Amino acid sequence: MDTVDAVVIGAGHHGLVTAALLADAGWDVLVVEERDRVGGAVASRTGDGWIEDEFSACHPLAVASPVLRALELEQHGLAWSHAPRPLAHVSGPDEGGVPLLPEAEDTAAGLEQEHPGDGQAWLDMVEQYRRVREPLLAALLTRWPPVKDTARVLARLGLREAPDLARLAVLPVTQLARESFGGRGGGQLLAGNAMHADIPPMAAGSGLYGWLMTMLCQDVGFPSPVGGAGQLAEALRRRAEAAGARVETGTAVGRVVVGAGRAQGVELQEGRRVRARRAVVADTSAPALYGGLLSPEDVPEGLRRRMRRFTWDLPTLKLNLRLDAPMPWTAPAARGAGVVHAGHDVAGLIRWSAELEADAVPERPFALVGQMTTIDPSRSPAGTEALWLYTHLPRDLQDDARAVETVVAGCDEMLESLAPGWSRHQLARWVQTPADLEAADANLGHGAVGGGTQQLFQQAIWRPVTGLGGPRTHIAGLYLGSAATHPGGGVHGGCGHLAARAALQDARWWGRPRRRLLVSALHHLHDAT
Repeated sequence: MDTVDAVVIGAGHHGLVTAALLADAGWDVLVVEERDRVGGAVASRTGDGWIEDEFSACHPLAVASPVLRALELEQHGLAWSHAPRPLAHVSGPDEGGVPLLPEAEDTAAGLEQEHPGDGQAWLDMVEQYRRVREPLLAALLTRWPPVKDTARVLARLGLREAPDLARLAVLPVTQLARESFGGRGGGQLLAGNAMHADIPPMAAGSGLYGWLMTMLCQDVGFPSPVGGAGQLAEALRRRAEAAGARVETGTAVGRVVVGAGRAQGVELQEGRRVRARRAVVADTSAPALYGGLLSPEDVPEGLRRRMRRFTWDLPTLKLNLRLDAPMPWTAPAARGAGVVHAGHDVAGLIRWSAELEADAVPERPFALVGQMTTIDPSRSPAGTEALWLYTHLPRDLQDDARAVETVVAGCDEMLESLAPGWSRHQLARWVQTPADLEAADANLGHGAVGGGTQQLFQQAIWRPVTGLGGPRTHIAGLYLGSAATHPGGGVHGGCGHLAARAALQDARWWGRPRRRLLVSALHHLHDAT
């Protein structure tokens, strides 16, 4: 039996962050990953001079994240690449598109040209974001619960502005767009960015998400690692190993071993056991931990009942294209943009989202499009374009082959309306259905890429179920350090950081009484319901 201080289950980017931070603290750390490479949903494949990101591709949160910045990954081989302009929103064939340009003043000038006053409204929004950026990102990514950093955010704003930011937290993006801009362009930028999550545009929380993603885009762009998203994962692996962590790939965990109310280690599917002196951290989905890795007798009935209410985010359908030339967009704003939000204006996004929530297959999809060679010329041969787009299916139709065919055809038609003749440039395509995504990475249940819905009913203390929220579980020494916990989906390392922070705190003498109190409270909550 191997014995270490901590076992990390899964070498997704959160698991590697956890491993690096625990190893930095002097812990003996073993990371076990069932795939043959690290990264989870931060991975790439190569061949014939092309580099294609398997899952996530553009990472503004990673660049802005205080967690990943502190790891100094550039010293471990990571480099970032940017498109000439970060983003464009194109809703229909008869418009020039709405560009988000690298400089806020240039973005504002375009919005001002459409509607007087919108330029200054944009600059005011950017200025407010810049004032709260540092404590806000710290609150989201580095502490749970984020009491101290939330207080810092409010102090930066003062009594006059703080209530408005609190209101933004529950504002639908449609209302935020209506209140902020007189023209259509600013609202389209906000609403398109809100659709990076699965919060309906008329639901509470979509405004905050759209505002944050839009401001991040104006702040750091939509960059991607040079050489593919997998390079971010490899840099994290090198960083963790430099600190002393060991990483084993091709090694699957069968179960978490629990004894005397404490996580004692893991049993690998090959039969080998690894004892953990201090912690087991699961970079897995919540259903995988509570419904698979833990024995049923180790999961209270109340927790099992709540997990039956767990909701995945919308199933994702991803279409990867190899083109012999850049996409021939009719909208000038889309040419040279790293990311294009394509297919609908704000009213159209409302209809599209309503169709998904009603389990209806949309006739015209909305898609997030990544022009990866435009961002990073190393992705494909000169003159070509490695391009992907992704959209969603209704939750109950993720395995419906006819629904998949309909949405793929709808994406083709939508692109034809915005870039006539584009299909003549197609060299190859690779379609990833929700089932394909889950087969490639078990954490992407039902093809959901966010670790569970990001709607308010499954965020904060309700993520992944009522009473959890942070990384601690009802079992001492067992932590959930994945997108299933606060703050949720995105490549930012926050979930892994919070898991490492909790494990380190609980291992200190002054942390043990609090840990016992929290574990007792969680048992009481889940046993009593």
